Amino acid sequence: MNSLVIMGVSGCGKSSLGAAVARALCVPLIEGDDFHPPANSAKMAAGQALTDADRQGWLDVLAHRLAEGSSGAVLTCSALKRDYRDRLRAPNPGLRFAHLRIDRDDALARVAGRAGEHLFPPSLVDSQFAALESPLGELGVIEVEATLPLDQLTRHISAWMQGDRE
Repeated sequence: MNSLVIMGVSGCGKSSLGAAVARALCVPLIEGDDFHPPANSAKMAAGQALTDADRQGWLDVLAHRLAEGSSGAVLTCSALKRDYRDRLRAPNPGLRFAHLRIDRDDALARVAGRAGEHLFPPSLVDSQFAALESPLGELGVIEVEATLPLDQLTRHISAWMQGDRE
């Protein structure tokens, strides 16, 4: 099975959906945020958006982690720009992406609701939307509405990964 990246702006539900899809597909979950170097985590905690240069090493580590798994994996990663997605794809032929589409107000409300328990502050949500390059039209991409029920999203994406276009 090919690996999958659950992608989108902060607050779209990548972690919850990634865990659910990984369980449904019986593959490991790689939580992208766990691999940020301390400098990136400190920068975000201070309310500073990461730059492309900040993300390069992090994306390379994630791409390598995906390539290690021969039976597939689910990675949660914002993957906001085409260049970031291409970096993840380079060592992982057939890598697929599920883009969780959400509007700014819903994302902001979700991020604000988890303040204190996550390294990403609400003040950075706008920077995520500013950086987002839609993955629509790229090979191996599905886009889903992030506000749908988790079980519905899990079934839909799992079926897509298993070849049933649902």
